[in-house]
Amino acid sequence: MGGGEIVLIIFIALLFFGSKAIPDIAKTLGKAMREFQKATNEIKREINESGSGIGNDIRDIKSTFQNAQSDIQEGIRTHTSEIEKDIQEIKSDVTKGTDNITTTISNEVKMD
Repeated sequence: MGGGEIVLIIFIALLFFGSKAIPDIAKTLGKAMREFQKATNEIKREINESGSGIGNDIRDIKSTFQNAQSDIQEGIRTHTSEIEKDIQEIKSDVTKGTDNITTTISNEVKMD
């Protein structure tokens, strides 16, 4: 609002209410503005408090998921290690078996 608009509003208020009622109207408007400001501040405070609570909840959930992820990854590493060990044992057994077969075949061929 510009200065000219404020002067016009004051002039119209003087015409409608008279000069004696203006102080009472100003007091009432001042009280209403204070109440409105209090209500606004209260709403802001409530929003901030609930927002910080949500932030804590989100951090807790994130931590839970990270712990679960770590547990799953550790389980996968353990099982992978066991599987690799089993594969090496099978590979060793197969190699020994093929070596025995190769030796037997070589001996058979030499005898003939």
